[in-house]
Order: sequence, then C-alpha cells, then structure tokens
Amino acid sequence: MVAMSVIHVRTDAALKKKAQKMLKQMGLDLSSAVNLYLRQIVVTGGIPFEIRTVNGFTPAQERRMLKEAAWAKKHGKRYNSADELFQDILGKNWREENRKRVLAYKKAYG
Repeated sequence: MVAMSVIHVRTDAALKKKAQKMLKQMGLDLSSAVNLYLRQIVVTGGIPFEIRTVNGFTPAQERRMLKEAAWAKKHGKRYNSADELFQDILGKNWREENRKRVLAYKKAYG
C-alpha cells in the first residue's frame, strides 16, 4: 500500500470554487486534479504546461515585446499627425486613391 500525505494549500476562495466547478465537468475532484498535476511534474521534469502572463503571452514573448516597444520608442519614426503616418505608409496620394476605391465599391455594390 502506498503511503499517503496531506498537502495544505492557501488559495483564493473564488479561484478554488471556479476550478472545482470546471473539474466537476471533467469528472474530477480537486484532489485528483492536484495528484495529476504532481504526477505530470515528475513525468515531464517541470511544469507540465506553458506558463502565460495575464496578457496571454509567455514571459519570454512579453519580455521581447517590451524590449521591441522600448526600442521603437527610442529609435522609431515619429509623426505629427495620423495623416502624416498614412502618407508615409500608403503614399502621397493615399486619400485620392482611397476615395476612388470607395466610389468604385459603391458603384458595384450600391
């Protein structure tokens, strides 16, 4: 017979309730889910899933984006207006070309 051990974990009450509700839908109780988690740590040799930030990115992705944003803020182009930005991206005649596209669309589709 396997010797059992008790684990005491402090967690947010609302989080626990939500997790229990989801686990029940999967046919599991909290104790079984924690045991599955612990077994997977042993099997995989680490956390058995990719950890994500509140923004949905991995910590490495988030660090890279923050680094890129800092670089862009320091070295990137600056514009005085949205019109100037569009002109740089779409070309000098972007307004006229867009107006023609809108008119052609209206003519074709009413």
